Amino acid sequence: MNIREIQPSGPLTEELLVLSADWESENSCRGYRRNTREDLEGTRVFITEENDELIGYLFGRQKRANSASSVMPAGAVCFEVEELYVKPAFRSRGVGAALFRYMEELVEADYLTLSTATKDFQAVLHFYIDLLGMDFWSARLVKKR
Repeated sequence: MNIREIQPSGPLTEELLVLSADWESENSCRGYRRNTREDLEGTRVFITEENDELIGYLFGRQKRANSASSVMPAGAVCFEVEELYVKPAFRSRGVGAALFRYMEELVEADYLTLSTATKDFQAVLHFYIDLLGMDFWSARLVKKR
């Protein structure tokens, strides 16, 4: 497995967009829609490959907190993980965790944050909290009537 950072407008952009469309078709996240080239602008993109096949990606943006919040103080640097996706055939093999840890080593930020709209919240909480050491901060629950 090879993990590296690439330019969001580089030669693998079309392959990233195909994986994003695959994720959309899985219907595993509420409201998820495939990415466009514009969605990748201004992001840092990390990919993982196996035998020259793109099998997963993570992208996000670095931001600075303009004001203090319950999460972080004013001026803190935060890297917001916008997406982490691994092809179904490669899941539960440590690919996503390796991708996250690689990003974590390269990103210079006081905080790493992410939001999720997954339909399998138990698996996601296990992955991010138990395996990657993140803290649970808040939840938004919805009941349709």
